[in-house]
Amino acid sequence: MNSQTITADAAGTWKLGDLPVHRLGFGAMRLTGSAAFHHGTPSDRARSIAVLRKAIDLGVNHIDTAAFYFSSLRSANELINSALAPYPDDLVIVTKVGPYRAYDGEWGTSARPEDLRGHVEENLRQLGRDHLDVVNLRRMPRYDSIAEHFGALAELREAGLIRHLGISNVTPRHLAEARAIAPVVCVQNRYALDRPDPDSDELLRLCGEQGIAFVPFYAVAGEAAERGATTVHDEDVRAVARAHGASPAQIRIAWTLHQGPHVLAIPGTGNPDHLAENVAAGAIRLTDEELTRLDRPRREAG
Repeated sequence: MNSQTITADAAGTWKLGDLPVHRLGFGAMRLTGSAAFHHGTPSDRARSIAVLRKAIDLGVNHIDTAAFYFSSLRSANELINSALAPYPDDLVIVTKVGPYRAYDGEWGTSARPEDLRGHVEENLRQLGRDHLDVVNLRRMPRYDSIAEHFGALAELREAGLIRHLGISNVTPRHLAEARAIAPVVCVQNRYALDRPDPDSDELLRLCGEQGIAFVPFYAVAGEAAERGATTVHDEDVRAVARAHGASPAQIRIAWTLHQGPHVLAIPGTGNPDHLAENVAAGAIRLTDEELTRLDRPRREAG
């Protein structure tokens, strides 16, 4: 397949609340270095800016980011602001709050409900905006309930600082808890074809029933997580990739999008060529037989 001729609209569209986005978006985590956070080496700034601008040229209108996406020299939000402001009218920037990293890069105590306004204002400042399109509350394990935190974000939504709310790293119980407080437009959880997770499977189903976007993270990275895309692919993935003239990473993205019309993909990269390949994966149409083959690890685990 010729990745250079395929744009993000090939994946179809969904709405985050009232904001239409192509189902193939872009995750900003990998913009700041060879691996996320304090891992790896800082990225070349000009190259990261070029990746962002190329994403827009390829029709991407959904970018996922966070103020805590930074390396020793680079900030994802600063790169987004520098590359794309003034922002295209159709661009939806989704950020997340909850975790906290100090300036030295070390993880600190996650936010209390009263801290979240500061987290939101930091994203506003870095992105150069007067409101945030979507803010995900990233649940940290130390908090069993998300009610107080989500309620604090709902107040900021009422104040006009946030347009829509989502949640991340949650269970079905947390989705019900949040929806009792304010509308939820997206759920962002770890989800990959080779990582069975009953809670996320149930969330995928519930989101489909309730018209909520389900947005997997680490769908391409797999067990490599923040360190980058996995290089471990089983023979089923490789065989399907060969049949489509595609890479295993593209098949992982395509499988993600095939999980439902409400599923969005946000693969990230700091490489312009990988970006084009990721976007092109939105045009891959898997057969029922191929999906059955790719689903084998999940069936065997269940």
